[in-house]
Amino acid sequence: QVRLVDSGGGLVQPGRSLRLSCAAIGTINQIKTMGWYRQAPGKDRELVATITKNGVIGYADSVKGRFTISEANGWNTVYLEMNSLKPEDTAVYYCNGEAWPHFGGISYWGKGTLVTVSS
Repeated sequence: QVRLVDSGGGLVQPGRSLRLSCAAIGTINQIKTMGWYRQAPGKDRELVATITKNGVIGYADSVKGRFTISEANGWNTVYLEMNSLKPEDTAVYYCNGEAWPHFGGISYWGKGTLVTVSS
């Protein structure tokens, strides 16, 4: 079992930066991919960035060049560094972990952290 605790959201002005953190607790060797998703008011949840155990990284087109996903402490922590924030980045951001198929292919989610970009 894995528990994800996401944090770091807040109110920030356009153009500024924010770093989100996701602490993975439990049997983290189950996890093959970690990522960040977001859900803006009235919209569907969308993928923001992912990182795999072998270091493959992907980003949504809307955040390429502005956001950076990284891991630390042997995958105990995953970060999302967000630069040049825009009002359209306002959303609840969720940490996600996908388990290997032989561990059931389970999707784990954090409870979400709210990011508001506004002047």
